[in-house]
Amino acid sequence: MNLSNIIAQMISDMLDDEGSTEIQRNELAEKIGCVPSQINYVISSRFTPEHGYIVESRRGGGGYIRITRANYSSSTLKMQLINAIGPSLDEKTCRAHILNLNGRDIITAQQAKLMLSATNEKAYLNIPTEYRDKARAAIFKNMLLTTIE
Repeated sequence: MNLSNIIAQMISDMLDDEGSTEIQRNELAEKIGCVPSQINYVISSRFTPEHGYIVESRRGGGGYIRITRANYSSSTLKMQLINAIGPSLDEKTCRAHILNLNGRDIITAQQAKLMLSATNEKAYLNIPTEYRDKARAAIFKNMLLTTIE
């Protein structure tokens, strides 16, 4: 298991029953034996809104990073997601959204497979490159509107 996976797992394990934790970046880095920037990298790449998290930080002495698992109702999450997508969506971000929805049991594994298939880059090979992300966003939004209640 690589260092980023270990850090992500540790942070996930630190989340309490309400899905929230506060960490001291330097203390966690010292405990793990890495540089604080590695903690930043993991938080900025794995604990994002696309993955269903809200991250707040306070700098300075006694500063902290608070990570909270977002707990929205299905309909609120759907509208938040549709608004966040905007007019275009790359495959990597779309995949993260789909896996988050499935991981939170908002869509079924079968729905996730279908969405991943419909938004996969291979499905857009006959579309000019400059239009692919726009088409993906429109299709994904439409799928969200019809699958999440």
